[in-house]
Amino acid sequence: MATPLAPSPPSRLPLGLYALTAGAFGIGTTEFVIMGLLLQVAADLHVSIAAAGLLISGYALGVFVGAPLLTALTSRMPRKAVLVALMVVFTIGNLACALAPNYTVLMIARVITSLAHGTFFGVGAVVATGLVAADRKASAISIMFTGLTVATLLGVPAGAWLGHEYGWRATFWAVTAVGIVATIVIATLVPADREDHAPIAFREELKVVRRPQVLLGLLMTVLGFAGVFVVFTYIQPILTRVTGFADSAVSPILFLLGVGLIIGNLLGGRLADKRLMASLLATLAGLAIVLVLMTFALHSKVATVLFFGLFGIAAFATVPPLQLWVLQKAEGAQNLASSLNIGAFNLGNALGAWLGGVVIERGPGLGSIPWIAALVTVSGIAVALWSARLERPRRVTVEAATCTAN
Repeated sequence: MATPLAPSPPSRLPLGLYALTAGAFGIGTTEFVIMGLLLQVAADLHVSIAAAGLLISGYALGVFVGAPLLTALTSRMPRKAVLVALMVVFTIGNLACALAPNYTVLMIARVITSLAHGTFFGVGAVVATGLVAADRKASAISIMFTGLTVATLLGVPAGAWLGHEYGWRATFWAVTAVGIVATIVIATLVPADREDHAPIAFREELKVVRRPQVLLGLLMTVLGFAGVFVVFTYIQPILTRVTGFADSAVSPILFLLGVGLIIGNLLGGRLADKRLMASLLATLAGLAIVLVLMTFALHSKVATVLFFGLFGIAAFATVPPLQLWVLQKAEGAQNLASSLNIGAFNLGNALGAWLGGVVIERGPGLGSIPWIAALVTVSGIAVALWSARLERPRRVTVEAATCTAN
């Protein structure tokens, strides 16, 4: 495993960080854009809305499996080479989606695309934190993840519009083009690795990620973020069939949601740089509160628009603290731990999409999705409190050692 890249001066951020953001934009677009196309895909491929929603679960499970697998396979490669290779896989996968003749092939193509996701964000997050000073690591992660939020702000509404006007396949052709551009930008702007030290053996990395605080961090990511995707996956049918918006209104509301995601992502990064555990608890609690209140807002168009903006802020404010927590607790195996945490985000996505489908088909229905999502997020808060309790004795020990030394 290569050593971190030389950090940039605190007065400016390196271009390589923005190149990583470009890759995150492409991957975020292909991950999220299907949410604005569920009805079109379901109608064209003759499947139910819940089955179309499983295209999100399939992608997320591919990320969960692919993250540790590809991280292990690429652990001895230079990080830059890994990032470029993963963008090539991503681009080929989206091309296969655009050409898919049926639901099965589309699902397989989505899974192929997803294999690049976890390791790209995992390795990319490590590269991003190595490009900046120690007190800006969470902010560097949030800037890279801004690619995801901009994907929701611009890529997903544009993809939804393309799908509405020209068919859902046109959206995947556009994402393929984005992948080509992002590959070129990363190859050009991300600095080459410094190879001062030998890579850490994968077996040693596994020992690190088995630490209790790392495992709890992964679990709080799964549960804390699953609540987001209980709602996020079914945003189109919620808006059109519960609140009563026309199909043409979905893209503007997704745009507003994307604005919220950007604000929340940057806010979460700043909070995590100051007080990490406090920011974890605060952002997860904020998300749960917004989800509960959203249940009562869905029958008012004005309130629904407002709460989807708040939902965007609350949802992505959790991302930088969740990612930085795992990185800090996995010192010595950050590539693997970071990739596993991206996989944990996506396992949460898969569980959320699945649970939302169950609520629609066998439970109380679309209108009940937000409060079900809130319950899932509360379980993530419980894990965060457990982790905080374990952290307290360690802090006491460190403070006592410091006092003794003085």
